[in-house]
Amino acid sequence: MQVKKTAIAGPIEFVPRLFGDPRGVFYETFSARLMQEAGLPADLDWVQDNQSKSQPGVLRGLHFQKPPHAQAKIVRVAQGRALDVIVDIRRGSPTYGQHVAVELSAALGNIFYVPVGFAHGFVALEEDTLFLYKCSNYYAPPSEGGLFWNDPALGIDWNVENPTISPKDAILPTLANLDSPF
Repeated sequence: MQVKKTAIAGPIEFVPRLFGDPRGVFYETFSARLMQEAGLPADLDWVQDNQSKSQPGVLRGLHFQKPPHAQAKIVRVAQGRALDVIVDIRRGSPTYGQHVAVELSAALGNIFYVPVGFAHGFVALEEDTLFLYKCSNYYAPPSEGGLFWNDPALGIDWNVENPTISPKDAILPTLANLDSPF
């Protein structure tokens, strides 16, 4: 498995070795041992898997959960492609407010680790994009938080005009108005 560190400390992209033949393709999507060797904390307990299916231009995010229900995530695309974006919202971090964008695709099989302290979102780039999340904590509605996806201060190029967003995502705060819990 190839390991790609990002310009921001903490997030890691993993590109697995794909084993293909006329029957199809096989690869590992999760290996605690290999991922910990690459820098994932050993004390993370992966407790919940989530899945969403989206059409091109559907944008979900930027979301996080506040402590004590904060979540680290391992995300990937099982079908289609998505632009995955995370924003550092860790107070005192030298990269606070900066973002990392990674294109995840079923064809490449790449996997992205999102640490606690980051807002996370993605936009689907193909029909029926199937997005998978492995979470280190259970979903807790009272702990939901987020950032406005189109905050000019973030400077995120989502590569899509007029995305489809939820009413909840349309009213999230900007970075300037965020009281970060991290």
